[in-house]
Amino acid sequence: MSPLATDPLRPLLELPGVAEAVETARFAIAEVHRHPTNRRGWPTTAAEASVRAARASAVLDGGSAEIPAAGEVSDPVLAGALRVAESVGLLLTTWQRAPLQALARMHVLAAADLVPGADPELLGRPTADPAVAARLDLLAQLVAGGSKVPGPVVAAVVHGELLTLVPFAQANGVIARAAARLTCIATGLDLKGLGVPEVSWMRHPEAYLSAARGFASGEPDGVANWIVHYCQSLEAGAKEAVSIAEAAAAN
Repeated sequence: MSPLATDPLRPLLELPGVAEAVETARFAIAEVHRHPTNRRGWPTTAAEASVRAARASAVLDGGSAEIPAAGEVSDPVLAGALRVAESVGLLLTTWQRAPLQALARMHVLAAADLVPGADPELLGRPTADPAVAARLDLLAQLVAGGSKVPGPVVAAVVHGELLTLVPFAQANGVIARAAARLTCIATGLDLKGLGVPEVSWMRHPEAYLSAARGFASGEPDGVANWIVHYCQSLEAGAKEAVSIAEAAAAN
């Protein structure tokens, strides 16, 4: 029997519009990786993509996108988003093997300046709600090899689940988007982390939040709309990545 036949996420590929959206997103990201600048200069473009993603993610959580020309970032949401972005490479292996540990570490990084008094007891600890814990465990199983569906579907589910569950007291949006970014890298969809879908969500927050609410409803149409929306955002993120590559080539 094919692994996909028993894959818990396999039915999502049969929802209206999902399979087509997935293939279009995969093609768009593959094209970014084939861009001449990204064949050798990808560390530079990936670093720029990471910063843009963090800034956009911070704005979506009510933070600032402004990085001072000199001195430290003062906005706590942006500072946390940047710390998480900088840690993606170090967290990749942990994300693949022990996703809950990676989520805890992301919360420590994202919320360090948001927790009153920086109480370490409040950092890295998800809610004690048994229902949330059970769904986090299931999500961790999927991330750690429990699903073999294409990367866009896995990343969309990771992103949607974390937005829905709100597992931490702070920074859940930043964490959800960073976890989805990690998933895109871990599944090989965007191995070098060149895409920047976060910019699209920042520019169209109502569409993003509406689609996320559809996923949270659990209704097939809502879930399908979220995955298609996510894939379209990956396409937009690929265009942003092309602009980064072309700017790098011009310098």
